Amino acid sequence: MIVSALLTSVGINTALCVLFFTCYSILRKQPSNYKVYVPRLLAEGISKRKNRFKLERLIPSPDWVAKAWKLSEEELFSLAGLDGVVFIRTITFCLKIFTFAGIVGILMLLPVNCWANQMQEFDVADFANNSLDVFTISNINSGSNWLWVHFFAVYIVTGFICLLLHHEYKYIASKRISYFYSSKPQPHQFTILVRSIPTSSGCSVNDSVESFFKELYPSTYLSHVVVRHTSKIQSLLSESKNLYQRIAQLRSDPSQQRHKLGDCFGLFGQNDQLVDRYRKQLKDIEENVRLEKSEASMAGEEARAAFVFFKSRHGAATASHMQQSVNPTQWVTEPAPEPRDVYWPFFFESFMRRWISKLLAVVATTVFTISFLIPVVIVQSLVNLNQLEYLFPFLTSILTIKFVTQIITGYLPSLILQLFLKVVPPVMRLISSIQGYISNSNIEISACNKVLSCTIWNVFLATVFSGSVLNQLSVILDLKSIPWKLAVSVPAQASFFITYVVTQGWTSVLSELFRIIPLICSLISKPFTSPEQEIDVPSIPYHRDVPRVLFFGLLGITYFFLAPLILPFLLAYFCLAYIIYRNQFINVYAPKYETAGKFWPIVHNSMIFSLLLMQIIASGSFALKKLKPASAWMLPLPVLTLLFNEYCRKRFLPVFIAYSVESLINKDREDQKDTGMAEFYGKLVIAYKDPALLPSQYSSNSESLITPLVS
Repeated sequence: MIVSALLTSVGINTALCVLFFTCYSILRKQPSNYKVYVPRLLAEGISKRKNRFKLERLIPSPDWVAKAWKLSEEELFSLAGLDGVVFIRTITFCLKIFTFAGIVGILMLLPVNCWANQMQEFDVADFANNSLDVFTISNINSGSNWLWVHFFAVYIVTGFICLLLHHEYKYIASKRISYFYSSKPQPHQFTILVRSIPTSSGCSVNDSVESFFKELYPSTYLSHVVVRHTSKIQSLLSESKNLYQRIAQLRSDPSQQRHKLGDCFGLFGQNDQLVDRYRKQLKDIEENVRLEKSEASMAGEEARAAFVFFKSRHGAATASHMQQSVNPTQWVTEPAPEPRDVYWPFFFESFMRRWISKLLAVVATTVFTISFLIPVVIVQSLVNLNQLEYLFPFLTSILTIKFVTQIITGYLPSLILQLFLKVVPPVMRLISSIQGYISNSNIEISACNKVLSCTIWNVFLATVFSGSVLNQLSVILDLKSIPWKLAVSVPAQASFFITYVVTQGWTSVLSELFRIIPLICSLISKPFTSPEQEIDVPSIPYHRDVPRVLFFGLLGITYFFLAPLILPFLLAYFCLAYIIYRNQFINVYAPKYETAGKFWPIVHNSMIFSLLLMQIIASGSFALKKLKPASAWMLPLPVLTLLFNEYCRKRFLPVFIAYSVESLINKDREDQKDTGMAEFYGKLVIAYKDPALLPSQYSSNSESLITPLVS
């Protein structure tokens, strides 16, 4: 790939950036788009629809950029919680790394690659027609002493990243402890989940739980609530909600709705008949819900799971982390999630069902990851023109056109891969949701790990080997040759990954700002949506965005000494991400749960893996370049990195797994002075009641339409 192809790709994406920013600055001002671009402010009543036309709405303005830039960490914490703070600090962490690595790479390594004992001449006068290989380590002659510059750069950047990792791990761990101390009593701090509850004939699950915990924890046990099978009720309530929204749509603006429905479906004058029909259906559903709720209250509908409440945090923590029964598959306990975080659809009560579900999830993840190699091979066939001409001979004449060749080899492969990657996060979240987790946060953390692993395997490793050694699969299985093969293959794919950062990175973060899919859905549903309809405020999909940020971090760490030209494009990506995600936390996203920073260990592990991968490639590169002393002196670096990682695991990771006894007892002593604890204990049972068993009322103005489904 030559420089002109890269410049073409950069030019296209820069134009898209300008277009997206301009369109966003205009569209966000339109009242009809508030549900798309400021749903959080709309739901909180901070922003209101104003239908009066103003000329300034058609003039793009960058005021939102300044507002996002000025947002302090305390304000961000109040908006997005500690998870949002950790996510933004992950982006700033990468910015710090690649600013430092960029100084080293651009000012030291890039000149060495271009002019120091090179294999290809770098033509300054004909810059656009230079091969990108002249900017990589591949351009340096074997045995050249200039390679020692790369050796010291690897050591320096590794040390800098480890120092930053230690600082961030320490800071976020302290923020997590501070968050715990500053928080008011929370239901999940006093609650555990018990599953695989054994029962005997004539004894209900409710009686078994009460007798078991009263006997073992007489001084700290408070109460419990048994989980019940409510899938039928949930489906009925979902159906009734849809009917309710249809009635709200028909009754909100009769004249307007008659016109729309009459024109579109020929239903002019039939609104009253539709409302009456929907009301009759709602009455039938209401009766069915009452019957199902009465059945759910019986012992036969009890699941073998229960939320158990304790009088102190220490008592709950003790019960959740100890084996309760001689049989470890019975009375299985774990800390309860926040009430709003509970994932009610899947409550696998038995130990065997949970074990089988985890096994199926592993198999499904493996099959999906392997099958994803198909689009990767298709993408790599586009990068290799000779292979493309062999597979499609009729394209030979078209591929002689210079501009077409630049688009196909430079822009199209990354764009196609980006479209395929859109499928990965929702699929991995679906797989994690059937794995038996009982909280949305655990599902997202599990999906985050799966998406990251799938992306690294398919987009990085599979792309590298399929592009360079596609016909040498038997050699790939030889573990001893992995450093050498990586040293050969990874620099050869530098041009692809530079283009990948520009296409996938820049466009993905811009599409996050523009919210293309929600905008299209809003435009399609606008004629059939009531203005009074409840606003659904989304939460940020961490399982999609965290792996994306970490993968670009892996590319930067891996390629900083191989192809330093990638670093300016990565810095541009992280700068865009920094501004855009802060803006989204202000205007769009509201947290649906709080893990208190549990995503940071994923970030730390990913960075350690990136460092080890970079060091293995560096060792192989120096050996390949016949600089054996540098390759030998590179061997202690992975060992030191692993020792550093082990220290962090021992020093900081326990803080993210569970709070210390000291912290729990200190908070419990504070609660003894709190006069409101009696009222708090009384609300614990209600906090973990299945939403399907609670009274259902979908809007505060429901009296103007129909009576609530269940009063």
